[in-house]
Amino acid sequence: MPIDESKLNAFMQNFVRDIGAVMHAATVVVGDQLGLYKSLAEGPASADELAARTQTDARYLREWLAAQAASGYVEFDPASGRFSLSEEQALALAQEGSPAFIPGAFQIGVAQFKAINKMAQAMRSGLGVGWHEHDHALFHGTERFFRPGYAANLVSQWIPALDGADGALQRGAQVADVGCGHGASTLLMAQAYPQSSFVGYDYHEPSIEQARSRAREAGIDGERLRFEVASAKEFPGDDYDLVTMFDCLHDMGDPVGASAHVLRSLKRDGTWMIVEPFANDQLEDNLNPVGRVFYSASTFICTPASRAQDVGLCLGAQAGETRMRDIVTRGGFARFRRAAQTPFNLVFEARP
Repeated sequence: MPIDESKLNAFMQNFVRDIGAVMHAATVVVGDQLGLYKSLAEGPASADELAARTQTDARYLREWLAAQAASGYVEFDPASGRFSLSEEQALALAQEGSPAFIPGAFQIGVAQFKAINKMAQAMRSGLGVGWHEHDHALFHGTERFFRPGYAANLVSQWIPALDGADGALQRGAQVADVGCGHGASTLLMAQAYPQSSFVGYDYHEPSIEQARSRAREAGIDGERLRFEVASAKEFPGDDYDLVTMFDCLHDMGDPVGASAHVLRSLKRDGTWMIVEPFANDQLEDNLNPVGRVFYSASTFICTPASRAQDVGLCLGAQAGETRMRDIVTRGGFARFRRAAQTPFNLVFEARP
């Protein structure tokens, strides 16, 4: 078949955009680690001035700053030869914990590249790659990338969207946050609801140790907030008012078994809040920029994590509402509904 030159040119334009993004990603991680964005947010600087501020090499910074400007991540003034961050760029790159903070996402990308050899072997063998088998950049990047979204929505929108949950938490409730990772979601809830008690569970012991450290730093470590090592099918307790799972149910090998265990752990009038990546039910409806991010992450992180566990159902990060409803109802829940959503998340409420 003859080559359509216009289609080839369009594809090559996509390639140039994508390879530029890939090459740029590493520069973001380095800039974040060295505090270059945070320093630049303090005021415009030339390469020499930024190097003096950050105790780095000016020649390297000239290339780094040019790369940032070419990518639209910093502004450049040819008249003065100085670089700067706009308010919007500073919000996204320099303000840790802001709703738009993005460097953590690039750390996740770094972890994916480090897993290439493992994934090549897994895709040949069909075996899994557990969460714990990834580089530590994945664990830290996940916390830093997801926490801003939770901070912006969890207490202000998601919990109030659940039937009666906000009032119960204000009065005093028992909460289990399952698959808590470094405990970002657990801490946010504990800080917002001082009358309630929280326990975060995760099978990954290093993450639990990090969560405990975060709790001590926040000054709320103790009986009201604790973190324990336990899986989604084995965490203890049978009198929780609320069980939460943030961006983790689709990673589980046996999400139906996990659903059944959550049901056993809840009070009769309890609530299960499930936060999942935004996804439509049909693949063709997820072929968009958000779907691209989630399918790529799912290939290297979510699906192999599930495959590494018992059952290995492999829901993937784009499971969608219909499949989630099926998983939850097969676990024994009678009621399931979409309670809230953002461009990146779906929030479900399940009740006995």
